[in-house]
Amino acid sequence: MLLGIIGLFICAFIFPNLYNAVWFILLVLLTFLGLDILILYFTKTGIEAERITPEKLSNGDLNPINVQIKNHYTFPILVKIIDEIPFQFQVRDFKIVKKIQASDQKEFGYDLRPTERGEYHFGYLNIYVSSPLRLISRRFSFAKDQMVPAYPSYIQLRKYDLLAFSNNLFQYGIKKIRRIGHTMEFEQIKEYVQGDDLRTLNWKATAKKNALMVNQFQDEKSQSVYMAIDKGRVMQMPFNGLSLLDYAINSTLVLSNVILKKQDKAGLFSFSKKVENRVFAERRGSQMQKILETLYNVKTDFFESDYSRLYVDIKKNINQRSLIILYTNFETMDGLNRQLPYLKGIAKSHLLVVVFFQNTELNAIINKKTDTIQEVYDKVIAEKFMFEKRLIANELKKYGIHSVLTQPENLTLDAINKYLEIKSRGIL
Repeated sequence: MLLGIIGLFICAFIFPNLYNAVWFILLVLLTFLGLDILILYFTKTGIEAERITPEKLSNGDLNPINVQIKNHYTFPILVKIIDEIPFQFQVRDFKIVKKIQASDQKEFGYDLRPTERGEYHFGYLNIYVSSPLRLISRRFSFAKDQMVPAYPSYIQLRKYDLLAFSNNLFQYGIKKIRRIGHTMEFEQIKEYVQGDDLRTLNWKATAKKNALMVNQFQDEKSQSVYMAIDKGRVMQMPFNGLSLLDYAINSTLVLSNVILKKQDKAGLFSFSKKVENRVFAERRGSQMQKILETLYNVKTDFFESDYSRLYVDIKKNINQRSLIILYTNFETMDGLNRQLPYLKGIAKSHLLVVVFFQNTELNAIINKKTDTIQEVYDKVIAEKFMFEKRLIANELKKYGIHSVLTQPENLTLDAINKYLEIKSRGIL
């Protein structure tokens, strides 16, 4: 509008009759500007606003952040919300524009996906308010220096909570394993109902009762399960923003909950140059909170992991035969062969499951149509690395070591399925 008035003043040099009319237009503009300033600034608390965040952020998941605004003005307003997002997200163009009616209250939301654990500090919640005249905006600032910690994925913890009761989840397509055999912990003799396994018929009890009776078994309880997390440099490889270490930490949290729900004892430790972040396997009410806090404080490094120290620590501190789920990564057979003597030593006293990762980014190279000799070479090398992963799984199987070769995004589900399979087969 000001540029238009300037243009009219320039035209007034050519057409003098416009001069007074342009001054009148300018005075009208200034009058409305003054009126806009008056109605926006006359009310001391024109709006109230609050940023509503979770108590803690879930690492690797979308977390809802809500902004609640209450309009105290007696006319509809246009608000432009500029929230100062924590620097870890590197969001520099955040803006929400909404309209709020007179004396109304509205709530707006957006999502944040943290990719690392730690503290996330929000800055000011800036809200620019405009009246229907739209000549100026008044800025309001709220919620300075709000800190929210990012913990391992507790959203996944809730999502897979029911997997502890695996018998009821076949129809949902979540549980992929088939149950094999029975554990040998006898529970009771009960009357046969349709669907019971005919192989469990108790013929002596059937003869006495003159009705079909079956033996009922239950999973063995109070078995110790330890999650060992490799936090060396092989676990720093990123996938979809998260490192392999964070995928392992999220999986450990969810799996610990399932283990405790199955009446087993859950524990964990991490290792690199030394073994630390140790939580001894127990089954008590505070165990999940203890595991959550320990996982939050796992610090990463880029050292070569010392499997000999891991072997010595397990031999010294874990006396009872336990299930040990080792989260690590092997890219080549040479990398496995260097650590294989220590893995075989651990497997002699415990049931060892090695969880390692497929390099999903190689799929793009393998599935790409090749046009040049260089692309053919790249594709052959990518296929070699993918094949070597399967060779690693077969090599571990040769020495009685269980393995889970999984994609990072499927890690939690595959780890739970492997644990439930071991429980159902009663091999611990």
